[in-house]
Amino acid sequence: MNATAWHRRGGKMNSCTILLRNMMEHPEYSQRQWAEETGMSLGKVNQCIKHWEEEGYLEKQEGKGEKRNLTEKGKAFLQEHKVDAALILAAGFGSRFVPLTYECPKGLLEVFGERMIERQIKQLHEVGIKDITIVVGYLKEKFDYLVDAYGVKLLYNPEYSTKNTIGTLYHARKAVEGKNFYILSSDNWMRENMYHSIEPLSWYAASYMEGETKEWVLDCGKDGQIKRVEVGGEDAYCMYGPVFLKKEFFSALRPFIEEYYHRPGTEDFYWEDVLRLELKHLPPIYRNEQKDGQIYEFENLEELRLFDEKYNDHSGSEAMELISSVFRIPERDIVKLRCLKAGMTNKSFLFSIHEESENKDYAGKDFICRIPGVGTGKLINRREEEEIYSIVKDLEITEELLYFNPENGYKISRYYEEARNADFSKQEERRACMKLLLKLHEGKKEVNHAFSLGEKIQYYEDICLEGGGEIPYQDYGKIKEGMKRMLQFTEGTNPPLCLCHIDAVQDNFIFTKEGVKMIDWEYAGMADPLLDIAMGAIYSYMDFEEAKQFLKDYLQVAKAEGKEKPLILSRRTEADLEKLLIAYMGLSGLLWSLWCAYKMRKGQEFGEYSLKMLRYFKDAKKILGI
Repeated sequence: MNATAWHRRGGKMNSCTILLRNMMEHPEYSQRQWAEETGMSLGKVNQCIKHWEEEGYLEKQEGKGEKRNLTEKGKAFLQEHKVDAALILAAGFGSRFVPLTYECPKGLLEVFGERMIERQIKQLHEVGIKDITIVVGYLKEKFDYLVDAYGVKLLYNPEYSTKNTIGTLYHARKAVEGKNFYILSSDNWMRENMYHSIEPLSWYAASYMEGETKEWVLDCGKDGQIKRVEVGGEDAYCMYGPVFLKKEFFSALRPFIEEYYHRPGTEDFYWEDVLRLELKHLPPIYRNEQKDGQIYEFENLEELRLFDEKYNDHSGSEAMELISSVFRIPERDIVKLRCLKAGMTNKSFLFSIHEESENKDYAGKDFICRIPGVGTGKLINRREEEEIYSIVKDLEITEELLYFNPENGYKISRYYEEARNADFSKQEERRACMKLLLKLHEGKKEVNHAFSLGEKIQYYEDICLEGGGEIPYQDYGKIKEGMKRMLQFTEGTNPPLCLCHIDAVQDNFIFTKEGVKMIDWEYAGMADPLLDIAMGAIYSYMDFEEAKQFLKDYLQVAKAEGKEKPLILSRRTEADLEKLLIAYMGLSGLLWSLWCAYKMRKGQEFGEYSLKMLRYFKDAKKILGI
């Protein structure tokens, strides 16, 4: 790293210290070369050399003219500023790089054939920094090879999906305590090696942003010391890239990291938020200006394409290759990629086809690609899902499907502009959804597979116990006995059967300009239509009284549609339905709690969802006296 523009920071001692460091790194340089390397004037270089000679840190080489050697005293002085370690942040998902990051952590993406994180590790090794800790989380196993290849250490951040980098630095604080260390992002790319074995000052790398920017702007004193940090600005130097912290600086920062980490509402904090808010209470930290084109922080795939042309047509992503094939377009025509909120079962992302694409049928239009989640192969029969879409197509109640692969579950469907999910708290929207559900139930559509609560519960129990696994509920023996009695009650009512959606959560009803649509038919099958009401209720965390009103809405919609005796009332009264609804809610809750238990074995977490689902079963059991 050139020390240009910051050699004066911290006064004469630090400018001279930087020169002394460069003399150690490049003893073969002339004074003019040292001046060019540091950005100092030739006169300033001469002053510093004279200063170090007077202090006994430099001595002339006999017969070498202006050449100087570091004395033992000089070497000992530089060791006080020795860089001890590096901390590489690599725990996050990288949502702006979907779909590539569904398969590969962002830091492991290649730029010009070299993985970004490996490039940084090599640059650190070049200056003798071997104590390197990589904080991992998402797809952590993908980083393990680096331990063998480069001798790095991996540190797992268990909160990588729920806290921002404040959590990363909190969990890594003991690994860097008492050390002078770099903080690096695994997904940064540095053109030149900007690391050193000696660093006399704490600093944050900065790049100049012309015009308006959303980056974090640095307000500095004349000596380059950072005085204030503002989010957004224009024509300014901004935080951009690596950071170096002296051990004294981190000792002062650490208590603030710990304090803010434990504060409610700081889950989305970057560690730099703490730096920004507590800057006045910390030792000096300086702006390390970098020339244009030195540091790259790629925000998305389209930015990476501009830098490395390989990504125009060969990103290496299975999803991108699929889209290219389905739409008969080169990958470069797949643009505006953005992540949808991941569901409990799948990962989905939005994309657009470039307006100037040669495929005019789709140019300028938006679509959704679904990628099945971990472990779904055991939970969902994709051939049955494909059959459902085919069977209900003429009802015109589903999203428009463009591609479906029953082998792996990949799906591409139309994205509806200005569409929104239903809100069951609003009665008019709830009833609009019930009207669509009624159309399905009364549509006389049949498939060869059923959604049997008893069979599904047993299946999920079995896969939880596979390979010595366990069900995480201490009283599962009692739960299972109650479940058997509840199943006897529901099956003894001889319920009517029809094609049901099963996953009738409000997020699976979308309001479009063309009307209401139902999406995500993965669990659909033949079942009691009342089961859709029960499922919709528990997904919305309704209590049992609210669920009864949910049922009334359905029956009132049926009556308004001229269905005085809808299928749901076949051979039973409304009072019968209310009691059966409670049982279905309980059994469904147990089913999804087991579903969570299996998925948790695969590394997924669901927060309070699994507990709420199990509670439905236990509460239903009490109400029914079973």
